[in-house]
Amino acid sequence: MKITCVGGGPAGLYFALLMKKADPAHEITVIERNQPDDTFGWGVVFSNETLGHFERADSPTYQAIRESFRYWDNIDTFYREQRVTSTGHGFCGMSRKRLLNILQGRCRELGVVLRFQQEVGGTDELSAADLIVACDGVSSRIREQHREHFHPTLEWGRCRFAWLGTTLPLTAFTFIYRESEFGLFQVHAYPFEKDQASGHLSTFIVECREEVWHRAGLDQATEEQTLAFCQRLFEKDLDGHPLLSNRSIWRSFPTLRNERWHHDNIVLLGDAAHTAHFSVGSGTKLAMEDSIALVQVFAEQGSTDVPAALSAYEERRHIDVLKIQKAAKTSREWFENSARYLSQPPLEFTFNQLTRSLRITWDNLKLRDPALMQKVQAHFVASRPVPSQDVSSQPGPPVPMFTPFRLRGLTFPNRVVVSPMCMYSAEDGTVNDWHLVHLGSRAVGGAGLIIAEMTDVTRDGRISPGCDGM
Repeated sequence: MKITCVGGGPAGLYFALLMKKADPAHEITVIERNQPDDTFGWGVVFSNETLGHFERADSPTYQAIRESFRYWDNIDTFYREQRVTSTGHGFCGMSRKRLLNILQGRCRELGVVLRFQQEVGGTDELSAADLIVACDGVSSRIREQHREHFHPTLEWGRCRFAWLGTTLPLTAFTFIYRESEFGLFQVHAYPFEKDQASGHLSTFIVECREEVWHRAGLDQATEEQTLAFCQRLFEKDLDGHPLLSNRSIWRSFPTLRNERWHHDNIVLLGDAAHTAHFSVGSGTKLAMEDSIALVQVFAEQGSTDVPAALSAYEERRHIDVLKIQKAAKTSREWFENSARYLSQPPLEFTFNQLTRSLRITWDNLKLRDPALMQKVQAHFVASRPVPSQDVSSQPGPPVPMFTPFRLRGLTFPNRVVVSPMCMYSAEDGTVNDWHLVHLGSRAVGGAGLIIAEMTDVTRDGRISPGCDGM
């Protein structure tokens, strides 16, 4: 096949080298509007699971990436002048620029043609290609040219963020919370590079609610003024190290979704197809896993029916991406509303932050960091005392979910609440034995509280005669 990749980021480069490796007869060209060494942002982060995918896809690329990694296990949370550390998480990071250079080098080694500083206005310029891979980012021109087929939607976050760097030698994924006269500012930071030439480099993302951003006058700030503001605000945390900028303008995060990822011989990859909030660190991971999946589909189905292969690729990747986007949305919304949790003690606040996306649970965190969870549980029991007769006879304190909850004069045996859906089974508004069985069957499951369905206080307030009434 003749294949053209529009966009020379991780998605396009990785797909090109994997596809060329799978069949050297393919004529593959990557077209990138910027220069080879141009990159915006600082570092990228992968998990140990993602590294396994890379190793199986192309060992030489994996080895080169691995040699460039910074590894760490900890997450540090700085809150109320205290640091709470959680361990056992298994992260690795590297310079985005270094990643691009590795992928570019492997592409050249395999015979992929790389063209830099070249614009592509639309697919009409690429009529000779059997396959057009649109991996030109969240603002993809190719996708927008055919938006009536892809049906993209954008959901904008409520925070503003600036992507900065620093020479601060971090040793953990780091969250910092600083209250100011304008409101709360928070930092997502992590190490990604350490060598004799560059010293230590870390990503340092500063984030705040939109209204805080306006109150601080940052909506009118230049890049230099943003840098100075953040340097002053986080002076204590930076410990004398400077912040660095690289097109570090304030922006809102867009969550991009597309109803379809392919049209004729055009397919979307990476940020052109989907985005996930940076607080779950999955943008580059998703892009490169897209590339792996697309190459696998062509290896299995061949290249005789391109639209069919692209349809199979979308079906294979769609659910995995939806799961990440769901977790990323939950994580993003937690950070958008983090100010509401500022009354919580540091241990409690940190636990809620670590479990914010629901991908890490109480039991999962207990496996990763049992020492931290012993402290969290002890704090929970100490801060929420219950009468001794309310506590289970099992050895040791119960986990929070099964700790009794006192509400005025009523004590619930646990904190599990079930709200059965409305079933419209009343007889002219009158509840009957059906409701007894319906609610009772949920109650025998052991929940501490069962909330009955909507009950209307007047006859004409009911939606239907099947709705419960008084």
